Amino acid sequence: MLRLALVPGEPAGVGPELSVRLAHAPRDHALVAFGDPDTLHAAAAALGFPLRLCDPDEASDAPGELGLVPIPNAVAAAPGTPEPANAAAVIEALTRGADGCLRGVYGGLVTGPVHKAVINDGGIAYSGTTELLAQHASCDVVMMLANEIVRVALVTTHLPLRAVPNAITADALERCLRITDVALRRDFGLVRPRIAVLGLNPHAGEAGHLGHEEIETIEPALARLRETGMDLIGPLPADTAFLPAKLRGFDAVVAMYHDQGLPVLKYSGFEHAVNLTLGLPYPRVAVDHGTALDLAGRGIADPSSLIAASNACAHMARARQAARG
Repeated sequence: MLRLALVPGEPAGVGPELSVRLAHAPRDHALVAFGDPDTLHAAAAALGFPLRLCDPDEASDAPGELGLVPIPNAVAAAPGTPEPANAAAVIEALTRGADGCLRGVYGGLVTGPVHKAVINDGGIAYSGTTELLAQHASCDVVMMLANEIVRVALVTTHLPLRAVPNAITADALERCLRITDVALRRDFGLVRPRIAVLGLNPHAGEAGHLGHEEIETIEPALARLRETGMDLIGPLPADTAFLPAKLRGFDAVVAMYHDQGLPVLKYSGFEHAVNLTLGLPYPRVAVDHGTALDLAGRGIADPSSLIAASNACAHMARARQAARG
């Protein structure tokens, strides 16, 4: 049976209780959690759900069952009150889960929400899980968010808006498009994916009247990649590219910056959206929400994104297995 590594994330957030709910959701794959057993048992007790934590080799898709690689917290987790002393355990869970994926023990990595500020307050320099996993695997990656309606990959991620134009280079754009194209073929089974590429400026630059990045950088990069066989449409004006009639003709959209593409995706289906890290040697899928400290321990957090992440990761893992024959 396919086994996925599961990292609940910040122990004081909603990750542990969402992991318990995920364990009870219908699935066709086993999950092995990397985390603190006391925190998971406490979350299950608060929810009133039974939970069986077993040896990773015994993990199955039985309701309420998780395999466990125990990574104890330094101090007991209190819902809603993050403790920087537990930062090292969160990072260890991520790296050990990733190690298992690199060794082929697990088919992919599913991650719950992590609190960046708390990890940094714990004395660990941390800019994000995407960056951590890319460094751990020594590879270039692309952030993609997806739901049932649209997939959006980003050329730049968490940059101030004034820094974005200088970051839109030919190398950055071509790297993003190549990684996205390979992932759509390998992880989604698309033979020749059609990728829409947005312009940077309003109206995609209006033939140079509203900016020159499209003419000087984006269009030449797309032309070079088309010569390699990639099916690229654009650069397109961002204000009309997401119209439903147009989206039906695309397998993914590449946006130039964070708030150009993600507001549309989140509006179209935030609850079921997931965060994919393309380019890793294994599938990694995360929830598309934060730690929700204000909801932690109350039993009302919606598990939809984590369930979608687990299912998406399993689908991608099986697509890779099929591609390998």
